[in-house]
Order: sequence, then structure tokens, then C-alpha cells
Amino acid sequence: MPKLGAGLSQLAYFSPSGTHVFAHRGLCLDGIQENTVAAFSAALEAGATHIETDVQATSDGVAVLFHDDDLARIAGINRDICDVNLSDLRKLNAATAQIPTLDEALAALPTARFNIDIKRSNAIAPTVAAIIKHSAADRVLVSSFSEKRRKTALRALSDAGFRVATSAGMTKILALYLCVRLGLLGGFRSLSREIDALQIPFDQKGLALTHPRLLNFAAASGLRVYYWVVNDAAKMHELVELGADGIVTDRADVAVAKLRH
Repeated sequence: MPKLGAGLSQLAYFSPSGTHVFAHRGLCLDGIQENTVAAFSAALEAGATHIETDVQATSDGVAVLFHDDDLARIAGINRDICDVNLSDLRKLNAATAQIPTLDEALAALPTARFNIDIKRSNAIAPTVAAIIKHSAADRVLVSSFSEKRRKTALRALSDAGFRVATSAGMTKILALYLCVRLGLLGGFRSLSREIDALQIPFDQKGLALTHPRLLNFAAASGLRVYYWVVNDAAKMHELVELGADGIVTDRADVAVAKLRH
């Protein structure tokens, strides 16, 4: 069980060595629904090194793997997922019946490495509880667009004695980018001390997030850089050639075929 300060979770999470392929919500071919155990299993079978997924919470406080706030896109139901308890969620229709809990996914895929994006504050506590229950600190990375959510989750895990890998939220990414533009490596290093990775879009309008200096600063600070969401094989190769440690993609099968050669 990796404990705080043991330095094991980072090493374990970022293995195997080489280019990492994060399967964005799994691999959804042939009608497989995103963010399901079936999608994750398909991605791992295709050769993905990591799974990228999202956590919401039901009204009864269960962490479920689901991206959107509401059920409209996936299930055709105009209800917020936080207003439905797990039992009722499973009964709504075939799509909602497939939504796994984080507990179920960690149990079903006991060796898979998960990148967990906490979408709302009410999902923090059940996410932390599931990670602790499954002693999964060495195989999860906790992230969020919100620095507040991310830090709250990390603090709860730290209080329980666990150190997990983590990536920067958007406000920290912007601060790090400012250091890059100003050429402040010292500032970049200082700001990045408690993170392990940058997970950033490759085509963000107005921001040159593929600039060589950003990649150089990240490498000098011991950070991994992963670009999302990249589905074009040529672009995948280009980003890795620039210095990216891996990519987040909807097409893990394409990425594995392109980047393993």
C-alpha cells in the first residue's frame, strides 16, 4: 500500500516506460458506450497504457464514471446525474444501466491505471473513499479542471496517508504558461512542485502549448506532458516527436499502432 512520502505511486503510475497512450473514456467502437468497463477493457486490449475517465456523484453519494452533468447526451434523459440515486439510475434505461461506479471499475480492472477527472465537488469524497478502499493510490492520477477540487481530493488522500499522482488544473496551467512565455524556469519549477504531469490541449486558441520551451521547462522540472484529445495519427506522431510523453485519444487502437513503431 503506497504511503505518503514513499515515492512509489509516481513510479508505478507512470510505468511502463516509453510513450503513454491514455484512452479517452475508453475505446468506443462497434457501439460500445463511453466510460464503461467494456470501453476500458477494449482500450486495454488494444494496447492503451492508461485509462482516462470522469467522475460524477449520484444523489446518494456514489462515485460513478460519467462525463456530463446531465443524462441527455448519453441516455436521452433531461435529468442531472446528481439528482438521481444509483438504484434509480440503473433502472432508467439501457444506457444508464451500463454506467459503472468507480468502485466497480477499480475492482473489475485491478491492474489498470486510471486518470480520474473529478467533475464536481460532491464527487470528491466518494472518489477518495474508492481509491482508499481498493488501495489504488499507485494506479490512479487525480485531476480536475478546478484546482480547488483537485487540491481538496489530494488533501483528503494525504490525510489518510496516501500520495497519488496528479496533474495541474487550468489556473495552474495558465500560471505555468505565463512562466514559459516570460522565460522563468525558476518560477515554473516552483509552481510545479506538487504536480507530476501537464495534461493540455494541443490546439488551444491563443496559447502556444506545443512551444518547445514549454516542453523543455516541463522536462527540466520532472513533469510528464500529455496532449489531448488527439485522434489523427500524424498529429500523434508529431507531438511525440516534439517531446510529449504521450497523448490522450479516442482512438487508442490508432495511437498504439502509430506510436509503438
